[in-house]
Amino acid sequence: MTAPEIPCGYNTRVKFRLREFRPEDFDTLWKIDQQCFPPGIAYSRFELKLYIKRRTSFTLVAESDSDRSIVGFLVAEANRRHLGHIVTIDVLPHARRAGVGSKLLSAAESRLAAAGCAAVMLETAVDNTSAISFYKRQGYFLVKTIAHYYSNGVDALLLQKTFEDAPRVT
Repeated sequence: MTAPEIPCGYNTRVKFRLREFRPEDFDTLWKIDQQCFPPGIAYSRFELKLYIKRRTSFTLVAESDSDRSIVGFLVAEANRRHLGHIVTIDVLPHARRAGVGSKLLSAAESRLAAAGCAAVMLETAVDNTSAISFYKRQGYFLVKTIAHYYSNGVDALLLQKTFEDAPRVT
């Protein structure tokens, strides 16, 4: 199932559309990831490429309507246990609070649910308060804390969202 190009935008500051990843996007996505996360949390080129190329993963890209520049992206995957996983969601600072992250996450959740996932999980750094607030607003709840999850030693929160009428997956 491919994601259609969806015109989006919650304000006049950033209008965007969602589309599927194209191989020529990779360098831009990696640079965005480096900008969005500190060393030890941002992915290496190898790691990001590995996640994007997994057989069960998909990557959605948010592209500006005005100049077709990439303003954000999301990598997700579905596993055999009917559990979705948000690998990363990255939005450039100037595009935050314009609905980019919400639309990326919503589109990924819809796709995971259509693939038979009962729930979706993700990890976020315990000190990333804006991400934690964002995910709570999106209906995610805390499953557990994972000590020293990131290579820089920072702990992660494992968060989950159960899709309608599906049992909690742990």
